[in-house]
Amino acid sequence: MGTRPNIVFILTDQQRYDTINALGFPYVDTPNLDRLVKEGTSFDRTYVTAPSCSPSRASLFSGTYPHTNGVFRNDEAWNYCWVSDLNTAGYRCVNVGKMHTWPVEGAFGFHERHVTENKDRAHPNLPFYLDNWDKAIWISGFEKPSRQNQKHLPDYTDRLGSFTWELPKNLHPDVFVPQSACMWLDRYSGAEPFFLQIGIPGPHPPYDPLQPYLDQYEGREFPAPIRDYDLDSQPKPLRDLRRNHLDNDHDAVVHLANPTDAQTQRQRAHYFANITMIDEQVGLVIDALERRGVLDNTIIIFASDHGDCLNDHGHSQKWNMFEQSVHVPCIFWGKGIPAGKKVSDLVSLMDIGPTVLEFAEVTPPDWMEAQSLRPYFGETAPPRRDCVFAEHARDAILTGTEFMTMVLCDDWKLVHFVDSDEGQLFDLATDPGERRNRWDDPDCAGKKNALISRILRWRIQSDVRTQRFLNVIAGTESRRT
Repeated sequence: MGTRPNIVFILTDQQRYDTINALGFPYVDTPNLDRLVKEGTSFDRTYVTAPSCSPSRASLFSGTYPHTNGVFRNDEAWNYCWVSDLNTAGYRCVNVGKMHTWPVEGAFGFHERHVTENKDRAHPNLPFYLDNWDKAIWISGFEKPSRQNQKHLPDYTDRLGSFTWELPKNLHPDVFVPQSACMWLDRYSGAEPFFLQIGIPGPHPPYDPLQPYLDQYEGREFPAPIRDYDLDSQPKPLRDLRRNHLDNDHDAVVHLANPTDAQTQRQRAHYFANITMIDEQVGLVIDALERRGVLDNTIIIFASDHGDCLNDHGHSQKWNMFEQSVHVPCIFWGKGIPAGKKVSDLVSLMDIGPTVLEFAEVTPPDWMEAQSLRPYFGETAPPRRDCVFAEHARDAILTGTEFMTMVLCDDWKLVHFVDSDEGQLFDLATDPGERRNRWDDPDCAGKKNALISRILRWRIQSDVRTQRFLNVIAGTESRRT
C-alpha cells in the first residue's frame, strides 16, 4: 500500500486537440505539455462522451454515459463519483478549481474542495453563487470581468469573446486555480497518497490572456476556420444552434455570421495565448511536486472536458459533434508510464476513471461503461474499442433537437438526431475537415444504416450492463459490486 502513486489530474475546460505543440501543432507554445507528451503516453484519439461541461464531467467521474447517469445539462444532479472509492481506499482527495458538479460544492468523495467555477457566470438565468475566485477578487478590491462590464466596451460586438486580462496576474482564474493547488502541495502535512484534481477554467471563454502571452503570438498566422462550404447544408438542429449563437452572447462571445479573417485570427491568438498561460502553470505544478519530494511517485494526467469550434463550421464553442468539439488531448506521465508513446486507438475520455482506480489498487465496478487504459502502459494492449459514442439532450442552448447522438467507428462518424430525418455522416479518412456530409449519399447508405444499427446495439448493451449501477443509485446494492 505504501508504494501507491499520488495522482494529479489536471482538467482544462474547452481545450481542443490541436493545441499542443508536441502533438504536431507548431503554432502553439506549450513547452511543459510538450514535456509530458515526450516523457509520457499520449492518447491521440480521445473523444468526449458529451460536448458540454457538466455532462462530460459527470460521465468522466462516473464511468457511465449521460443516458445512464442522467446528467445531460449543467444543472442536473450527480449521483455517483469514483473519487469516493479513492477516499475509501485511503487516498487524500482534493479538488482545486472547477469540477462543475451539481450541487456545486457537494463533497462527491473529496476531503477538500476549493471551488472556482466558470469564468463568466454573469447571466440572469444562472443561480447566484460565490466561489473562491469571486471572493479573492472582491477582497482585493476589484470588479470581476464579465459580460456585464465587458459589454460596455465600444468594440464588444466585434471581439468574438477576445479580451485582455487587466487585473493582477494572480487573480486570473487560470493562474489562481493552479497556484492554489501549488499552495496545497506546499502546505498539506499528511503523508498518505493523494488524488489532486486541478480544474483549470480556461481556455473556456472569455478568451482573456494577459498581454505578455498575447505578445508571444504577435504576427503569427494560425489555421483559418473551416468554412468553405454551404452552412445551409447542416442539419436543422445545427442551423438552429448557430442561430442561437448569433442571437445570444454566450460567455461574452458575440458570434458573427461572417467574421473577417482578422477577427478569427485575433480570436485564435487569444485562445492559444490562454493555453500558453495554462502551460506555464502546468510547469509550476510540476515544480511544486518536486519541492514536496513526491514527483518520482506521482502520475500526472492532463485532459480537457471538450473542445471549441472557434468558428470552424460556422459555430461558436461546442454543443455539436464536429471534431473541434469532441476530440481532446489526453496525456499520462509519471511512474510506470512509457515515455514517448502515442496510442492511436479510439479512447473515451471517461476511460480515465477506471484507469485512476487501478493505479490506486482499487478494482473498478463491473458496471462501469468506461474501459481502463492501464494495459496500454504494459506489454499487452487491451481489446481496442471499435467505436466511441457521445450524446447530448435537453440542453438550454442546443434546443433544436431532443436528443443528439454521435458514433465514431474507425474513420466513419455518424451524428443522429432522434427527431429529424436529417443527420451527418463523414469519412474522416478522406474528409478530415468534415466538409462533405454523406448522409444522403446513396453510395454510403449501407454505412449509414450500419452505424445507426450500431447505436441501437450500444444502447441495448448499455442498459443491460448498467442495471447494477442503477441499483447502486437506488441504494439496493453496494457500490463496489
